[in-house]
Amino acid sequence: MKAKNTDLSGTSTGYKVFSAVVLILLAIFFLFPLYWIVTGSFKNKIEINANYPIWFPQEPTMDNYARLFEHPAFHWLFNIIFISAMAMILTCLTAALAGYALGKKRFYGRGILFTIIICAMALPKQVIVIPLLQEMTFFHMNDNLWAVILPTVGWPFGVFLMKQFSETIPNEILEAARVDGAGELRTFFSVVFPMIKPGIGALAIFTFVNTWNDYFLQLVMLTSDTNWTLPLAIANLQGEMSSDFGLIMAGAALAAIPIVVVFIAFQKYFTQGIAMGAVKG
Repeated sequence: MKAKNTDLSGTSTGYKVFSAVVLILLAIFFLFPLYWIVTGSFKNKIEINANYPIWFPQEPTMDNYARLFEHPAFHWLFNIIFISAMAMILTCLTAALAGYALGKKRFYGRGILFTIIICAMALPKQVIVIPLLQEMTFFHMNDNLWAVILPTVGWPFGVFLMKQFSETIPNEILEAARVDGAGELRTFFSVVFPMIKPGIGALAIFTFVNTWNDYFLQLVMLTSDTNWTLPLAIANLQGEMSSDFGLIMAGAALAAIPIVVVFIAFQKYFTQGIAMGAVKG
């Protein structure tokens, strides 16, 4: 018995060491692009265009950031933060309400409506960009930040995700709230919302990152330089014949800060949401 326990203990230790090594390698693999962008933003043109990789700037310089801030970089950064934050808030609110209605309410056409939402998840945004542009033109919202925000609010994936989380809420809790005299909105915000908070945290990160990276919609909807977002501005500031990699990396490093902050802020709920979704599945 002792020999058997020793073998099991050795196997467990070896598995833990192997798992730790794999996780460290994966962490290095995913963090390396961020490291390369940040260090590259402090390299001069000779180092950044060298024929061999320079892992750390030999002569750190702030010239790339100085050239970036010759333009309204903070204004462009504010534009993309505003677009992503408003899309995140509105999407989480509407998706949570719609998901709760589809998950816990019984009404005529519920199944058909949910099927349409599932089908919409497979529809590329490039297919509907012309109708979206015509719609924004009809509402006189051309070259407006809200022209990027509003099309992202009705995200089918968000409704699908919130429906799955809402279905885990026991009906007895909802019935108890109704017995206590709570209306639909009171029941949702006081009872349902706290219980699906992990799912909302996960959806918040997904929405923020998805809106931030939606370069195509920003390119179509925003035309004037005052309404450019930071990714769109960096792309437009590149030369026609050559690329200024120092300027690009400085802009990318600046643009990475809000993404990291949002992930850290919602990391707890994101982890819980993914874990609950995996258990439910």
